[in-house]
Amino acid sequence: MPFETVQQEKLSHGVVRQIEGLILRGILRPGERLPSERELSERMGVSRPSLREALQDLQDRGLLASRAGAGVFVADVLGSAFAPALVTLFATHDEAVFDYISFRRDMEGLAAERAARMASDTDLAVIQTILDKMETAHGKRNPADEAQLDADFHLAIIEASHNIVMLHMMRSMYQLLREGVFYNRSIMFKQRMTRENLLDQHRAINSALQARDPDGARAAVAAHLDYVAKALTDQQKADRNEVFAKKRFEHEAGR
Repeated sequence: MPFETVQQEKLSHGVVRQIEGLILRGILRPGERLPSERELSERMGVSRPSLREALQDLQDRGLLASRAGAGVFVADVLGSAFAPALVTLFATHDEAVFDYISFRRDMEGLAAERAARMASDTDLAVIQTILDKMETAHGKRNPADEAQLDADFHLAIIEASHNIVMLHMMRSMYQLLREGVFYNRSIMFKQRMTRENLLDQHRAINSALQARDPDGARAAVAAHLDYVAKALTDQQKADRNEVFAKKRFEHEAGR
């Protein structure tokens, strides 16, 4: 008969499953420090020996990492998503940039459509809160905060779509974007008119999500990333033209 004796679950197993779930859902993020052992055992209602057993199991499986004198951290499980050689190829070939944007257009459009249908009110409140922060950062001369919030905004939409595989895959893609593998976002955000347009596009995406309009959300994401692709194309042309403009200037100055 296909039945086994029911056994009470060890407390450490409950701790493991809870932390696994938080990592899987993207609530605990790579590099994030866990609370102290005392605080964690109190919050989870388990003894320290049970907690230590659970944390050791998670460390043995590469989900957590212990740093001497610093504590226990969520491991950088995204770091292995792309081999270093492939990252180098991404960084040195323009076609990878536009393929990346096309990929984001498809995946984030789907995520926005799903989020408009499936997001909870709390999910939508998170997206609204990030947009509010973007509005505040928009008034600053330095665009660094706004550029960071741009990534947070898009990842919040992916989180709200409640697809775990998509979440971790896109987090990995955004990490490469933050590191400037695909293109230098700071250049785009330094142009005032571009910043205005980008903020308007994020407002449009948010409005469609808050209205729970799946088609409108997907279309707003597509329009935004089409704009990003065109802005990058224009910037590349301008950069190439400037190279020749400098050559003409040097030639004329030397005559």
